[in-house]
Amino acid sequence: MSMMHASSHADTGLASRTTPPDTARLMRWVLLAMLPGIGVMTWHFGIGVLTNIIFSGLLGMGLEALMLRLRKRSIRPVLSDHSALLSGVLLGVSLPPASPWWLIGVGMIAAVVIAKHLYGGLGHNPFNPAMVGYALLLVSFPTQMTLWSPPTGMGEDVFATLRQFMGMMSATELDALSGATPLDAFKHKGEALMASEFWAANPLPPGTLLAWQHVALAWLAGGILLLYKRIISWHIPLAMLGSMLALATLLYAGDPSHHGSPAFHLFTSGAMLGAFFIATDPVSAATSRKGKLIYGAAIGLLVILLRTYGAYPDAVAFSVLLMNLAAPLLDYYSDPRPLGHSAPTRGYQLPPEDRS
Repeated sequence: MSMMHASSHADTGLASRTTPPDTARLMRWVLLAMLPGIGVMTWHFGIGVLTNIIFSGLLGMGLEALMLRLRKRSIRPVLSDHSALLSGVLLGVSLPPASPWWLIGVGMIAAVVIAKHLYGGLGHNPFNPAMVGYALLLVSFPTQMTLWSPPTGMGEDVFATLRQFMGMMSATELDALSGATPLDAFKHKGEALMASEFWAANPLPPGTLLAWQHVALAWLAGGILLLYKRIISWHIPLAMLGSMLALATLLYAGDPSHHGSPAFHLFTSGAMLGAFFIATDPVSAATSRKGKLIYGAAIGLLVILLRTYGAYPDAVAFSVLLMNLAAPLLDYYSDPRPLGHSAPTRGYQLPPEDRS
């Protein structure tokens, strides 16, 4: 997560080119708010969550320093804003626990080098860096991205986790240790199987649904903290979750035998993480209040539509990236109209005598 154009992670309208202490403060609060989600994920899915976060965070800062050096920019002031660390943490919690180091490496190179510094670095990237890395991995390595371990808790084999992280496990061993997420299992249940029959067959390891619900509630708690501290405004999260709830309810009411319930979509996936920590990225999101509402609502609608009719179970990353493209247009047409103007002010206007 980094800072860009006229965006803000605060409801007070903090400008994108904030001073480093302001940027660092915002990033620290976001990192702090992620601790409940990280803690609950680690409790349910083991230390593989921490290996993801530690490696991706350190690698993100290392790549940031390397790119700044290549661009002949000051390293310490930029690293101290914690944006590269936050991108690493966001990617780390989005990946299956104990993902191999090379998978994390590819994702972080895409996030920091391609999605951030090739666009000019801090404040200039039009796309959420962490989601660029995640989307690239999902498209390029779909098998590795579905190897989610069942919720074994803290009683896992630490040595096996480290072997998995180092990429030393065979495909047979990985299959034995891995399971599907609720969204993945429901997505691939087949059209002939009704939802009630699917759940009656107990397709998931014991405790899986409960674990994902706990994780979602932990992300929600962190999001409430960000709202309370005015690090983010309510517009994007509420619009995104509200539109997800509305469309999921409509689909479920029309055909409950083949569609997941609204609660299933909101609390067994990355919806809460996406609504409070990803869609609210101050760089790539819309900035005006009306623009934020449209932006968030569109993300929520896209998530449900892509989950239901698309090829991938969880569509938060793709939905956010698609709306990143639309954010400048939303801001252009939803800027508040200044008093005395017949149209919104959009950039520098030439005096009448200088116009040709």
